[in-house]
Amino acid sequence: MSAIEQIEKNKLLVRRLYEECINQDKLELLTELIATDFVDGHGKGGFAEFENGIKAVRAGFPDVKFAVEDLIGEGNRIAVRWTFQGTHTGTFASTAPSHKKVTQIGNVIFEILNGRIVQAWVQVDRLGLLQQINAL
Repeated sequence: MSAIEQIEKNKLLVRRLYEECINQDKLELLTELIATDFVDGHGKGGFAEFENGIKAVRAGFPDVKFAVEDLIGEGNRIAVRWTFQGTHTGTFASTAPSHKKVTQIGNVIFEILNGRIVQAWVQVDRLGLLQQINAL
């Protein structure tokens, strides 16, 4: 497989994470997409930690929908810029439901080896999200 073909395959993996796994609440797909030894950008994590992060978002915003705005690849890394929208109808960050519709933006760089995500560096507008749900 050429380098370009591999990058395109990795982009599809990342798109599948957001559009199928998270948006359609098919967390069983995580075993196909995330390596068991996954670590975040701070050297922490594990598969369960990645899964728990998604569960926390879905618990606070059950109707969450991620829109993949950009996918850029080089080597074994894929950068994604996304926007999510959802309604705060569940507890999130220890904040009771506000029933507000919210939008959050984020950028993530994923490292992919052997067809699975092994590392991620995440930058999100968490402050903006917490302000929208009156957590601050």
